[in-house]
Amino acid sequence: MTARLNKVIARLAAGRHVFASFSPADPAAALDFATTSYDALVFETEHKPWDAIALRDSFQYLLDRRQIRTSDEPGPALTPIVRIPVNGAEKAQWHAKQALDLGAFGIVWPHITTVEEARNAVAACRYPSLPDQSRHEPAGLRGDSPSAAARFWGISNQEYYERSDVWPLDPDGEVLVALMIEDQRGIANLPRMLDEVPGIGLVIIGEGDMSQELGIPRQYDHPEMLACKRRVLDACDARGVPVGHPHVTADNVKRVLDDGYRFLMTAPVRTYPGLELGRSLVGHA
Repeated sequence: MTARLNKVIARLAAGRHVFASFSPADPAAALDFATTSYDALVFETEHKPWDAIALRDSFQYLLDRRQIRTSDEPGPALTPIVRIPVNGAEKAQWHAKQALDLGAFGIVWPHITTVEEARNAVAACRYPSLPDQSRHEPAGLRGDSPSAAARFWGISNQEYYERSDVWPLDPDGEVLVALMIEDQRGIANLPRMLDEVPGIGLVIIGEGDMSQELGIPRQYDHPEMLACKRRVLDACDARGVPVGHPHVTADNVKRVLDDGYRFLMTAPVRTYPGLELGRSLVGHA
């Protein structure tokens, strides 16, 4: 098999863990992340502005020519993924199409609650095919404009067509479809989604909105929240689908790993040791 371009899929397929962070679509932020040891960067456009030009430029600033020149692996060291703005029930496809056309290696779909919404999420990330072709379902809906994505991936348009299907529906696919489960309806329907919709590569628990629905906002360790998260973990574990945790910290990372999460999202931490020590030395409260 040709070497993977999508390092997230490579790690998940090997049963390993992935460490990721969030960032707005901003070239300066992308440049800061480019030298970190994260495996992936999720560009956040659900609660940040959707700006396709900034997203395109951010992808470019993730590339490090020295890393490319010295690495034996062809893909970018930091895999760009995009969380799009629309909820699953809106069934919008154009955000996913534009992000993929720019070169994204994966799409995170917020608020997926039904089998139909899950099918739409996968279909929007696939090119169309005829019904008699293998792996036809979910039938692709993505429009054809691969040039920018192929350039970013460093391959020809034809090779992009061959490699840009969704994983694990296509074992060699390089596009990751991640569904966010954020409410009770989504939890209840998750087993059917995983059983009836091939191509779901990752499930991420939306703790914030889930806790809001339960009336315990941001109380992530509340017994009701823990029970909900366990239902998601168990459904995915039974079907071999990795699960993502969106709020990993130094305080909870061991428990997160013990619980079985394999896609760990952490907030980047900025420290100011010179400032903090200086303030303490001069008694500046």
